[in-house]
Amino acid sequence: MSDVCTHLDQVAVLEPASREGCPECLAHGGSWVHLRSCLVCGQVGCCDSSPAKHATGHFRETGHPLMRSIEPGEGWGYCFEDEATLRTVELPAR
Repeated sequence: MSDVCTHLDQVAVLEPASREGCPECLAHGGSWVHLRSCLVCGQVGCCDSSPAKHATGHFRETGHPLMRSIEPGEGWGYCFEDEATLRTVELPAR
């Protein structure tokens, strides 16, 4: 694990598409633990502690390397490609 990310130029969407829940889990009656948002397209998915791991699945399907937590009070992110934790992800006020 590192703290150097070489993909920050791909950040395009800071505000998640939704904060209501993991859309894929909701569609299939599943559950999630925490929510993550893709910093490239805004897609919301569940974390790897959740049964379906939709955020990681989104990375595998799309190649979008950057995600962030959208849990209240959390401002960190992660780069799947570089296995780097992003310490602070600035977000617009809600």
